[in-house]
Amino acid sequence: MTGFSAADYLSLGLFILAWAAYHIVVEQALLGGKGLNRRIDDYRIMWMQEMSRRDVRIVDSSIMASLQNGTAFFASTSLIAFGSAAALLRSTDSALKLFNDLPFATETTRDLWEFKVIGIAAIFGYAFFKFSWSYRLFNFATVLLGATPPLESTDVAGRRITAWRTAQMNIAAARHFSRGQRAFFFALAYIGWFVSPWLFIASTAAIVFVMSKRQYASDASDAIAALPPADFDAPGPA
Repeated sequence: MTGFSAADYLSLGLFILAWAAYHIVVEQALLGGKGLNRRIDDYRIMWMQEMSRRDVRIVDSSIMASLQNGTAFFASTSLIAFGSAAALLRSTDSALKLFNDLPFATETTRDLWEFKVIGIAAIFGYAFFKFSWSYRLFNFATVLLGATPPLESTDVAGRRITAWRTAQMNIAAARHFSRGQRAFFFALAYIGWFVSPWLFIASTAAIVFVMSKRQYASDASDAIAALPPADFDAPGPA
């Protein structure tokens, strides 16, 4: 392709490989079970177990609504970002002049610039579809939550099955939300390519490092595995 150097092909290939490898490790490999996302999934199941034992489920509905609202915010943001990236195609000449004048930037041809812009637009488009589908799945989970038989119902098996399905729908919604958010992080790495393929490689490595640390060695992962001190006392039933 016109304007592509060996460094551009290398950096783009490493970017795609890093994204795919991170996806496999976090979601499919055995190592993913130790990550923050998988541990939170266990608590989503516990949440639905507790929900099925409650007479009043207003709190559960409020939590589900807050999850939907957060997902809707990211969906709107990704759509705005997609439009902004598409608008860059109309200002190619001025943008090229700006980046080519940077002392540390690699000179970019028009074809290469347009390819980069289409790539960043595709990432935000992917994020939008993930967030919008996640929003829909949280909606489905809310319906399942409402369909869970009440505590006083004699349909114990139905309550158990519906609570489990609600938990699984909630987990699926969270999984797609995480994929959309992951696209946002990798979009930050992709921006480095607009300056230099070597910065692209460095920014990709930095993003993978930060996301991996958050999954396996962050204060959040420590908190989810923390044990209470001996003097911690949770109130029991009255």
